[in-house]
Amino acid sequence: MKTKFAASVLSALLYAQGLLGFAALATVLLKERAHAEITADADMPSGPSVLVVR
Repeated sequence: MKTKFAASVLSALLYAQGLLGFAALATVLLKERAHAEITADADMPSGPSVLVVR
C-alpha cells in the first residue's frame, strides 16, 4: 500500500514538474517574441501614417 502511495506521489510530482517546465518554456518564448515586436516597432518612424486610396 505504501509503494502505491509513493508511486502516485512521485507521479504527481513529475507531472507538476512537467507542467512548470512547459510554462517556463512558453514564458521565455513569449517574452522573446514580445521583445522582437518592440524592437521592430522601434525601427519604424514615429508620426502619423498616411494612407492613399485611389
